[in-house]
Amino acid sequence: MPAASTTFRLLAVSVIASLTVTGCQTLDDAGRAMGRADLVNDMATRLDRALELTYSADYQLAGGQRATIAQAQDPARSAYIWPGGRLTVTPEATTRCETAGRTVCTVEVPPAPNAKPSVAVFTEAKRRGLVTPPIVVGLLTTAALDPEAVITQSDTTLAGRHATCVDVEQSAGDFTACVTTEGALGSFAGQVDGKAAELTLTSYRETADSAAFELPPDAGVVDRRQANS
Repeated sequence: MPAASTTFRLLAVSVIASLTVTGCQTLDDAGRAMGRADLVNDMATRLDRALELTYSADYQLAGGQRATIAQAQDPARSAYIWPGGRLTVTPEATTRCETAGRTVCTVEVPPAPNAKPSVAVFTEAKRRGLVTPPIVVGLLTTAALDPEAVITQSDTTLAGRHATCVDVEQSAGDFTACVTTEGALGSFAGQVDGKAAELTLTSYRETADSAAFELPPDAGVVDRRQANS
């Protein structure tokens, strides 16, 4: 099992252990009461499950721009592609590319064994409007630990896929996030670091093109792996 998957599970367990059974409640599909901890656990587990899948998910961002998240296994690797840039994480390297104009890629050492990529590596994707699953897990965790937050659940269909959604109202900033049954991020709308962000799943495929994890053709490359080793 990928190390990142284990980390997400530990995160969810930690959050649940720190919550009481009181607070905002909603109803699941069976009509039973669901507390805030149940909602966080369900969302985190679904996002966690996606780390063990091979898939490609296309999104529409605010303003009509497009983005893609791809995940593959054996070996575990991921790619995040947004307007003007991309990030890939493989066992060999963590690579950030600027693709506006001449493509330039910076290659750095991959995450250490038994560690997931730091949330910091997703900073540029977030700045460009692509809110990644690790960012959403962090936002859900923060909301769950806020006793004043109001968290409610609903269901919808995105790109033909059933998705569970949580609507969060809190002083730190309201947001809505949806996760498909498979575990892909289905949609997000809200504030991230004080900036409005929005994305919606437009297509989902149970395959991932190997080219998504490779350097773009004719890219200029700055390899920092030796300097950081």
